[in-house]
Amino acid sequence: MLISLKIFSMKFSKIFLFLIIPLFAFTAHKYYISLCQIEYIEKQQSVQITIGFFIDDIEFTLNKEHNTKLNIATKKENPNIDKYYLDYLNKNLKISINNKPQIYQYIGKEYDGDLVRFYLEITNIQQLKSIEIINTCLFSDFDDQENIVKIKANNTHKTFYLKKANDKGLLKL
Repeated sequence: MLISLKIFSMKFSKIFLFLIIPLFAFTAHKYYISLCQIEYIEKQQSVQITIGFFIDDIEFTLNKEHNTKLNIATKKENPNIDKYYLDYLNKNLKISINNKPQIYQYIGKEYDGDLVRFYLEITNIQQLKSIEIINTCLFSDFDDQENIVKIKANNTHKTFYLKKANDKGLLKL
């Protein structure tokens, strides 16, 4: 009886190794997403924007684009990193309010684990009738990139899932 249990155990181990373990290789999947949250604060007459990326994704793109090594979120980080970030965001994140293109102010950035968040603001918005966002961030390097945009304005909440083929969202209020 003990010998048959040992043989069963050995056979089970082989089956486990050859059939089950390879399945685990397919569970590690790299997701390419960003999250942009936009909120209109009527009392402050401002549109506040927070956009976050995985550090390794934005670093890959910026290093490739500028043929450099920026060492993001390390002690060796390029001292001009905010300029690289702002230039990239200005090229790839466009916002129009009430059918007028807007220039946002770069408030700053924050590193949080493997994420970087950018804080932007558009001021002097007395009334918000519509907001359009074009977000092409990271599309040039990641075919599966999805940019999620959540807008909160005038008691309305809207979420857009932007991809390379559809990089624009419009909310009319």
